[in-house]
Amino acid sequence: HIYRKWNERLFREMHKAYKEGRAEKGPGMNWYYGELGFFDFYIIPLAKKLSDCGVFGVSSDEYLNYALENRKEWEKKGREVVQGYLDRLEKESDGRNVVRVVDSNSEIGLE
Repeated sequence: HIYRKWNERLFREMHKAYKEGRAEKGPGMNWYYGELGFFDFYIIPLAKKLSDCGVFGVSSDEYLNYALENRKEWEKKGREVVQGYLDRLEKESDGRNVVRVVDSNSEIGLE
């Protein structure tokens, strides 16, 4: 998935910023929900506007369907995907300076 590739790169960039003191918190705690919001408030509305105006012809409907399907997939698999990001970061750091955090909503995070 192209989306997951770029999503992980941004996750890593945000984690690095946190570790270097350029961000107040690490991305792990809210990443899953933040991506749902990205779909709901940016990607899907944009795809709907493209579909409504028909700027890309029949492809516009396809883009909307892809956006909706990708959102469903993230909702289903996103927590597991974020866990994979965290696992890779931990493996790369040999467990140094990596603390796993689980909040009351069973969210995962890396501090």
